[in-house]
Amino acid sequence: MFAILFDTQRAALTVGAFIGTFFVALSIGRLLKRGAGVQLGTLYQLFCLTLAFYAALAVYGVEADWRNHIGAAAILLSTALVVALVNRYVWDWYFEKRKQTPIPHFLREVVGGLIFLIALLLVLSAGYHAESQLKGLLAGSGIAAIILGFAGQNLFGGIIAGMSLQINRPYKVGDWLKVGDTYGEVREINWRSTRLCTNDAIYLDIPNNEIVKSTIVNLHYPTEVHAMRIRVGVDYNVPPNRVKDALSRAATNANGVLPNPPVKVFAEHAVTYEIKFYMGNHARINEINDAVRTSVWYELKRQRINIPYPIRTLQLERRAPTPVPEGHEEARAILRGEPLFQCLSDTQIDNLVKQSHLDHFGRGERVIEEGAEGDSMFILLRGAAEVSVSKNGSTIPVATLRSGDCFGEMSLLTGEKRSATVRAEGDCYVMEISKEVMGDVVRQSPDCLRQLSELLAKRKMHTEGILKDAASPSAEQAAKQREYTANFLKRLKTFFAL
Repeated sequence: MFAILFDTQRAALTVGAFIGTFFVALSIGRLLKRGAGVQLGTLYQLFCLTLAFYAALAVYGVEADWRNHIGAAAILLSTALVVALVNRYVWDWYFEKRKQTPIPHFLREVVGGLIFLIALLLVLSAGYHAESQLKGLLAGSGIAAIILGFAGQNLFGGIIAGMSLQINRPYKVGDWLKVGDTYGEVREINWRSTRLCTNDAIYLDIPNNEIVKSTIVNLHYPTEVHAMRIRVGVDYNVPPNRVKDALSRAATNANGVLPNPPVKVFAEHAVTYEIKFYMGNHARINEINDAVRTSVWYELKRQRINIPYPIRTLQLERRAPTPVPEGHEEARAILRGEPLFQCLSDTQIDNLVKQSHLDHFGRGERVIEEGAEGDSMFILLRGAAEVSVSKNGSTIPVATLRSGDCFGEMSLLTGEKRSATVRAEGDCYVMEISKEVMGDVVRQSPDCLRQLSELLAKRKMHTEGILKDAASPSAEQAAKQREYTANFLKRLKTFFAL
């Protein structure tokens, strides 16, 4: 009677252990799924059943060998819960949410497989250590693991390096890198390699385990602004400070060079100078380097600074009649037709042309800039240039200059600041008449001052619209013209120190 009662109680406890363990494990799974978003599937349900069955066997007191098999199965199935927790809290929450690093499914599956493999090895080593066949199996699996490890070391090395790059994030897609001697834009980062694209549209696929061994220079971190350097050879006889000023102006005016930080020029060796300038997106490096070198050529040409040949040359010259410099005949004809210079004789115009400078300006270069100080005027001998003014923060084109046009005469005669910006539309050849040259001519012909004053007064009145529609000047207009003439005459005498 007592035996039957004991068996009945034990059976009831066994059933209770099975049902209780199953529902507790299942409830924990539901809480994790609904409260924390842990994705649990069929394998977790099988784990709950296996765990409940093992608990029932333990309560009932079964000591058979197959009880160990049930426990081993429960341990192996528990890896489904471990993998789900790793996916939720390691991959999803830490990497993708906090680090903003996407994790591929391949890596999740590899880690999940490793977790299962570790559980399997623990079960085999702890629960079946006495069975010689399993020992042989473990030894054979160890040899197979070694072989697979050697075969896949590059693959797994790339994956581990990719994980390191994704965690540390030394660069991102769109950044420009210098890897070794190669410059390239990052187009893709995956778990095996990093893909770069050079300025020549050549794609490079560099394995991650190779790229982490190199020194990575990120030209876009922490911002896109970075410095580049260009070396220029200059005539040894030119004073270094003069060369530095010319190179600094040339690089600063080049299209694409940032104004801040400012351009710096360093003197190296005897005749070599290094220009350090800052730029933004490295994708424009070829264009900006070309703009700097082009601007340097024109600026050195205007400053009469020679760029030496890379080899020694022997130049033999024979004395010959001095030819008329290129552009002088064109300049004489233009000045002869310009009303401002009609008071000068042919000899004075010749002297004016001979003492003036002939300069080249490249496409996009500013010949004069609005608001800048100036005491010279220009004659456009060849090419075309755009005249623009600034208004409300915008640049407004107002005119186009062609060959034969003059500009900047108000600054030459009165020292006024430049009223507009003149930018070369293509390669331009201009003559610049300076204050010193014009002053020598004016001192020789003081009568010209009265004529220049009257002409400047009429131009100002036309600009103000006083003579716009008047067929004949009124007394008021005549008085205004006399006032302007006297004012300009005074300014001319003061400016030229007469």
